[in-house]
Amino acid sequence: MSALIQHTEPAPTRLPPDWSGIGGCVLPVAPGAATALLDGHALVLTVTDSLVAEVDFTEHRCGPGTVLWIRPGQAVRCGEPPGETATILFRSGLFGPEELPGLAPDDPAGPAARPLALPAPDVLRAAFAHLTADAAGTPDPIAAALLRHQLAAVLLRLRALEPPVDPAGHVEGRTFERFQRRLEEGYPHTRRVEDYAAELGCSVRTLTRASLALTGRTAKQVVDDRVALQARRLLAATPLSVAEVGRILGFGEPTNFGRFFHRETGLSPGQFRGRYAAGSDGGIPGQRRPTD
Repeated sequence: MSALIQHTEPAPTRLPPDWSGIGGCVLPVAPGAATALLDGHALVLTVTDSLVAEVDFTEHRCGPGTVLWIRPGQAVRCGEPPGETATILFRSGLFGPEELPGLAPDDPAGPAARPLALPAPDVLRAAFAHLTADAAGTPDPIAAALLRHQLAAVLLRLRALEPPVDPAGHVEGRTFERFQRRLEEGYPHTRRVEDYAAELGCSVRTLTRASLALTGRTAKQVVDDRVALQARRLLAATPLSVAEVGRILGFGEPTNFGRFFHRETGLSPGQFRGRYAAGSDGGIPGQRRPTD
């Protein structure tokens, strides 16, 4: 049985102050509450003991001295923290795509997507404390600029600890990165790989080759994975009906959405929602294997 506690009330998410877009708290969602979709970024530092956090239906056990980066739109729930945790929240769009070397914070991929062990956790703990204190101070442009520079230093430190697996100059890596960015915008509107290839000015074969090289999955599977993930997020964390979720994701008929969802997860949308809310011992199905 998962160590996470499941309640029926929607989980309130924390938000950073508008004047800076950066703030601090203990956890981004109320511990023990139901799943929530995060509105911004959250860097969660586990200081003592361990924390159980579920992000996009994957359970992470965050030991002392680790940091977990939760991205906007991800489905999140947290267990009751047994020890001390600290979270830095920041909104999307604070940094341009080329502003931080080797790191575009608003891209879905990046460091600390799984708990990242810190060689010197006290350094990051002190940085979190400074950020939290400054974010609670008097709003003014100098304070906002200081917060932004402090956050940039933290994000670059995380990138240095966990560099990209694929070199920036790798052709297939660059192709897949462009594909991912376009997919984040386009998945509610089209699931055709041909459409993405045309927009990126390449062939379907090129996208498939890049996808297989980076993920082991075809371009079509990458697209379907993204749509299925969003469906699971909306079913688990919102009161939207199954038909509404299907329409949001571009399915004109609920039956077509149901067939797609069952193919991807092995459950109907209704079964998934009921099984997830019930906290079943069997776990929550993920993406199809490449051989499926």
